Amino acid sequence: MEQNLNLRSLPLLPLSGAVLLPGNLMNFDVRSPGGARAVDIAVHADRELFVLSRKDEGDEGEEQEGAEILHTVGTTATVRQVLHLPGGNLRVIVEGLKRAKVHQIDKKDGILYAQIEEWDDTVSKPYSTEMVALIRAVKEAFARFGHSGAPVASELMKSIQKIKDPVQLVDTIIGNGLPQAKDKQRFLEEEDVTTRLNMVYHLLLKETAYLDWEMLMKAKVKSKIDKDQKDYYLREQMRLIKEELGEDNDDALEDLEAKLEALPLNQEARDKVNKELDRLSRTPIGSPESAVLENYLDTIAELPWGVYTKDRINLKRARRILDQDHYGMEEVKERIIEYLAVRSLRVKNSGDDKMKGSILCFVGPPGVGKSSIVKAIAQAMDRKFVQLSLGGVRDEAEIFGHRRTYVGAIPGHILTGIRRAGSMNPVFLLDEIDKLGRDFRGDPASALLEVLDSEQNAHFRDHYLDLPFDLSRVMFVTTANTASQIPRPLMDRMEIIELSSYTEEEKLQIAKKHLVKKRVAENGLMPGSVTVNDRAIRQIIEGYTREAGVRNLSRMIDKVVRKAAVEMIETGAVKIRVNAKKVIEYLGAVRFTRDEPFKNPIVGVVNGLAYTEIGGEMLQVECVTMPGTGKLNLTGQLGDVMKESAQAALSWVRAHQKELSIDNEKFEKLDIHVHVPEGAVPKDGPSAGVTMVTALSSAFTGRSVRQDIAMTGEITLTGRVLPIGGVKEKVLAAFRAGIKRLCLPKENEKDFAELPEDIRKNFTVHYVSAIEDVLKQALIEEEL
Repeated sequence: MEQNLNLRSLPLLPLSGAVLLPGNLMNFDVRSPGGARAVDIAVHADRELFVLSRKDEGDEGEEQEGAEILHTVGTTATVRQVLHLPGGNLRVIVEGLKRAKVHQIDKKDGILYAQIEEWDDTVSKPYSTEMVALIRAVKEAFARFGHSGAPVASELMKSIQKIKDPVQLVDTIIGNGLPQAKDKQRFLEEEDVTTRLNMVYHLLLKETAYLDWEMLMKAKVKSKIDKDQKDYYLREQMRLIKEELGEDNDDALEDLEAKLEALPLNQEARDKVNKELDRLSRTPIGSPESAVLENYLDTIAELPWGVYTKDRINLKRARRILDQDHYGMEEVKERIIEYLAVRSLRVKNSGDDKMKGSILCFVGPPGVGKSSIVKAIAQAMDRKFVQLSLGGVRDEAEIFGHRRTYVGAIPGHILTGIRRAGSMNPVFLLDEIDKLGRDFRGDPASALLEVLDSEQNAHFRDHYLDLPFDLSRVMFVTTANTASQIPRPLMDRMEIIELSSYTEEEKLQIAKKHLVKKRVAENGLMPGSVTVNDRAIRQIIEGYTREAGVRNLSRMIDKVVRKAAVEMIETGAVKIRVNAKKVIEYLGAVRFTRDEPFKNPIVGVVNGLAYTEIGGEMLQVECVTMPGTGKLNLTGQLGDVMKESAQAALSWVRAHQKELSIDNEKFEKLDIHVHVPEGAVPKDGPSAGVTMVTALSSAFTGRSVRQDIAMTGEITLTGRVLPIGGVKEKVLAAFRAGIKRLCLPKENEKDFAELPEDIRKNFTVHYVSAIEDVLKQALIEEEL
């Protein structure tokens, strides 16, 4: 492309928000005096002027001067027509001639003049192959653009197809309203014709894609509107038909309004209900929004607003109910009686029936009666009972509910439980609170803080309901298997009441007084038709169950009763008496045998006692030495705390090698292997410290360990024996194993004293405060 180097001076007319391209007609209003004079000079000369666009889109009438606000490339134009408008304004029609570049702008007598250099856009023939292909591609793209719904006149479509000159083709397409002014300016300033063709081709493809997507969206919207109009038409027909038949009485909506009107709602709830009812009345029947509104209002109507059951607190009656289904548990029962007594006095003296103080939390192994004791509390107070299992709950929305913006939103479990109870003051059991989960969906434990706080729950807001609901009179009670798993902020709001494992004598009494009678009745047999003697019950306890509670014992007795029922049908017997022999006949071979300790002292084997979630267990810790480099190997699926206890035990033994008469070379030339059998069962805790020390001391000294003694206790590096938990469960494990002597920490003497006399009398207990006291009792004096 060759450029004309001759400069011309033409009157300058700045444009705002518009770009004139060569070969295009444009009309615009001229409101500035300077612009009007420039047009007048052009008309009286050769009718030619220079049109240049402003960089901004300011008002054309504003007197703005200077090259800095104008582009550097514009178009020479011929004035075709001038109309004089009221107010001194002009309406001008111009036709673009050539592209031109500004070299200088001058002002003379209030008129702007531009020194310009015109460009020669002529493309020599024959056109290159690339040029011909681009011209064809641009024409096809413009045709697709027009057929996609673009506002293009059919005459323009035809004329575009007839244009052969590439410069004219691009300027005609761009000048007829395709891009915005800033995009037109880019085409105006581009010197290379091939580049312009490429630019307009890609622009047409992009605009065509936008139009296709827009048409698709319009078609979808039109289809939905047509469906909604059809649904509305059909619903109106149905309404008119019902009116003709006399069936259009809106009974359901009237019943709902009557229910809501009768509720003793607070002002906020009343305003909300009235607003939603008004929306429901104006919503078409059968629409999705109508279903959402009906569900919301039904939920409000079903909640027991202002419905309270009257407490019936009689301590004698409460004791009778607690004793009715629960044997033993005297401390727990006494604490419940105290709780009821204090509540009765507070209501009597101050009339305050709100639940204040700590939340009761029953902690104990499975099957010891935690849930059933809470049911007994509800029965003793004559309140409704609701139970919510929190095991595995990970989403706080299960507590607070889902907001109504979500599809399928429902209230949380708290309000659902209140609705199920039918009163605003039930006994609400939050079961397995130690099994709460936590992940990206939220922290349900934190959500429970508001529920369990008596200072906050009087205005509890479920996310679905979004109304204040009073939970201050609900008696919340929680249960857990282990207190250590309860989140600390929750534990601060609760009073922990521990329910320990049952002794075999307690299990025997529970089975005799409760389980056998209950299972006989549940299986449809007459009272007294199946009797189980004490030896048979003991056989079931010792041979077929191994648990802290009585859940499996209940299942085994149920199986015995069913077997007895079959025998009664087959033999025609009226009564069946179950003895130990029949238990084996009904239940098969004995499943559990007592882990009998070794009869003779053994080197490196020590009887330890452990506490698990299902009760106490006796573990035999084994230790051997072998040639090596002093490495300590621990096996048996031990937890980190138990491994640290083994490390501390080895350090204590090495520090006291002289007192134990151990050669120092043994620690350097022997490897130590400590194993705790039943390797598939995870084990952890610090209470195996004294057991580890005894096993290591025996292995290094060669002194045998008494096998009629069991021990438990945490150790320190200075040799102190610290107290441990779960004393009752551990002692019961020793009792089941036939152990006669115990080594317990001195500070646990009070815990042993709380055990039943029939258990305590079977043991000789050595209370120790230092490791040396343990070794003195456990190791045989003579060396082997």
